[in-house]
Amino acid sequence: MTKYLVVSSIVCFFVFVSACIISANGLVVHEHDLSKPVHGLSWTFYKDSCPDLEDIVKSVLEPALDEDITQAAGLLRLHFHDCFVQGCDGSVLLTGTKRNPSEQQAQPNLSLRARALQLINEIKTAVEASCSGVVTCADILALAARDSVAQAGGPKFPVPLGRRDSLKFASQSVVLANIPAPTLNLTQLMNIFGSKGFSLADMVALSGGHTIGIGHCNSFDNRLYNKTTGKKIVDPSIANSLADDLYSLCPTVNNTVDFTNLDIQTPNAFDKKYYENVQENQVLFTSDQSLYTESDSAEIVDSFASSQTVFFKKFVHGMHKMGQLDVLTGKKGEIRTTCSVPNPTSSAFEEVIESVTDSEL
Repeated sequence: MTKYLVVSSIVCFFVFVSACIISANGLVVHEHDLSKPVHGLSWTFYKDSCPDLEDIVKSVLEPALDEDITQAAGLLRLHFHDCFVQGCDGSVLLTGTKRNPSEQQAQPNLSLRARALQLINEIKTAVEASCSGVVTCADILALAARDSVAQAGGPKFPVPLGRRDSLKFASQSVVLANIPAPTLNLTQLMNIFGSKGFSLADMVALSGGHTIGIGHCNSFDNRLYNKTTGKKIVDPSIANSLADDLYSLCPTVNNTVDFTNLDIQTPNAFDKKYYENVQENQVLFTSDQSLYTESDSAEIVDSFASSQTVFFKKFVHGMHKMGQLDVLTGKKGEIRTTCSVPNPTSSAFEEVIESVTDSEL
């Protein structure tokens, strides 16, 4: 077990003040450092019904990420896209049909990683073998995202559990309205984040998730081309060296195939380099660079770029808040047996069967 050192000489300047616990691998945040979970969630939810849950999740996830650490970004993004659309209810895991498209078929989710979805299913299978009918897919996704951050070098933190799985997925229009597009400016970003109770500091901290992951050409080519005519443009907020590299990668507009790393310095390490890239105009997305366009957000970027501990602590508080968005608890929703479909006993399952049958006619 890792030996943790309490570093008393470090002072954390946060609204949420807590001891700074540093391990050999980074910051460790404990339950008492975080706000009380919302009603229905608990730090010890599966203590009796599935006591080995977190070990089971790690037993599947750790070797998978050892083999391919890039999937850490995929799992973190999956959790984000789940929580921002009708709450952290596992609805993004549900599959649809041509007649009844799921959240996965909405434009912002077309680039969700297939392997990340597969890993959630593999974890669910392992959990069911030990604790059948007990643990929800929404909770598994929250744990997998948390563990992915830690294995990529980020902070370690507890996750309250007790979420229930939704019976249905959201419509395409709801997904589009709630997932922040990479082309948004700061005001537009805060309209979405603010509507969910996040502060400016929360938003800047959660944007730090882009310290890992990739971006496809069509998600940032608005900074390279006129999207209507396809002619080259010059975005003054992007560094010339980065622009040259991106023009080479994306020689035409609306390229959905080619991609590059979001963090050009340490693409697979969860660290503060993302904020240094923002300072140097070395980020892909309009939304990322917009964090440096106003003094209030720029000051937060500077503070995170100066201290990884400061960033990690605020990121954890943002994740803690995000992971409790509009959760279903108690008798609401269900505990899915298979993460990709509602249970056969639910009315939603009948709708899925009818949709599949009609699509085959």
